[in-house]
Amino acid sequence: MNLKEHLSDSVFRSIGKAGEEISQPVYVVGGYVRDIFLNRHSSDIDFVTVGSGIKLAKHVSKIIGKTSRLSVYANYGTAQLRHGNLELEFVGARKESYNRDSRNPIVEDGTLEDDQNRRDFTINAMAIRLDGDDFGELIDPFDGIGDLDKKIIRTPCDPDITFSDDPLRMMRAIRFASQLDFNIYPETLEAIRRNKDRIEIIKRERINDEFSKIMRSKRPSVGLRLLDETGLMSFIFPELTALKGVSTVDGRGHKDNFYHTLQVVDNVAARSDNEWLRWAALFHDIAKPVTKRWIPEIGWTFHNHNFIGEKMVKELFRKMKMPLNDKMKYVAKLVGLHMRPQQAGEEGVTDSGVRRLITDAGEDIDDLMILAECDLTSKNPAKVSAALNSFASLRERMKEINAADDYRRFKNPINGHEIMQRLNMRQGPVLGVLQQAVKDAILDGQIPYDHDAAWDYLIEYANTNNLIPPATEEK
Repeated sequence: MNLKEHLSDSVFRSIGKAGEEISQPVYVVGGYVRDIFLNRHSSDIDFVTVGSGIKLAKHVSKIIGKTSRLSVYANYGTAQLRHGNLELEFVGARKESYNRDSRNPIVEDGTLEDDQNRRDFTINAMAIRLDGDDFGELIDPFDGIGDLDKKIIRTPCDPDITFSDDPLRMMRAIRFASQLDFNIYPETLEAIRRNKDRIEIIKRERINDEFSKIMRSKRPSVGLRLLDETGLMSFIFPELTALKGVSTVDGRGHKDNFYHTLQVVDNVAARSDNEWLRWAALFHDIAKPVTKRWIPEIGWTFHNHNFIGEKMVKELFRKMKMPLNDKMKYVAKLVGLHMRPQQAGEEGVTDSGVRRLITDAGEDIDDLMILAECDLTSKNPAKVSAALNSFASLRERMKEINAADDYRRFKNPINGHEIMQRLNMRQGPVLGVLQQAVKDAILDGQIPYDHDAAWDYLIEYANTNNLIPPATEEK
């Protein structure tokens, strides 16, 4: 491969020129070099120089001129240049040593060889020289090219030292295997198993960053299986490992909910790039271990696992230092509703059932339908076919109802404040009962979706059920 063709952007020549002018050899390194050989586009580019990375970045900024924006991080000895759509990172070559009880390394200036020795994997330890007559020369001391050809993730040095020094590299190995569809070299994989408990010294935010990248990969199950097989999952998400296994009583068992979950996540990933929909798939059965019961007349049950799972989502997000915002609420909502499309189909797709489903899911109804359809992992073709036909009928009925009424944006025409004000009532459970009665009447088609009709119904319902003392009735 002619690497010079892949360095045709003038920025590479400018950086090489800057290195020559300040007598600092400079190299493009890491993921950008790897991605050249994988034909993957990358706009984040890392540069290593033998000398000061900050000094080099400042000189590059002068050469490039006003088209760049420089940020200096003196505490870390790094600098960043934004140039067009490129993000350029500069650092001096260094060597590192670690204290076993800390993730933070002791950093010293080093050679290019030192810098390559500290890299996580052979495929990320390649460098291309940019200065002088050696422009475009590949330096590949650990045969990263060979490992790319073999589709192997392997550490450049002793994997036990690599992973003990920086335990997050264990997750990075699995993340790369998932993203690139590579295999982890046997010796490297065994070292992950041996060092799995070291992951406990890594901050949750950094663990979640790698986990999220696995979730965004084409087939997340590749990484999720490896996390389980190496024992890392039990440290990261013990709630997921609790899904594993099949219990049997009187010859009757249930499916392994862990592997079912992995299949659902892959099914969703094949249909959607929405990361949070994938998280909903990951958590949709998360409460099955705590709700599992054996009832002789029925068999294995997981009663209310959807509602309990919905409540568990917030705690899982909090534990993983994930955003407790609308994304969390979206995931929890879909977990709570994930069985509803199947139930609506089994009830014969009634208008009131469809209206309730659309109203409760709101703008997320399409994502809910994807999740429900992807939840079909039965090996019984007849069962899957019947369920898909039921979903198809449900989708068709939803279109018809949405054409007549917009229930996605349903909002109860009677709010609690109005009830309290007009009926001189205090805050309490009766308010919720009255609002729910109005909602049910609208969705069942008993009254039109109209404020005045809703209010008249509320008064009649309240009087019939003795929910309002006579003295507080509206005058």
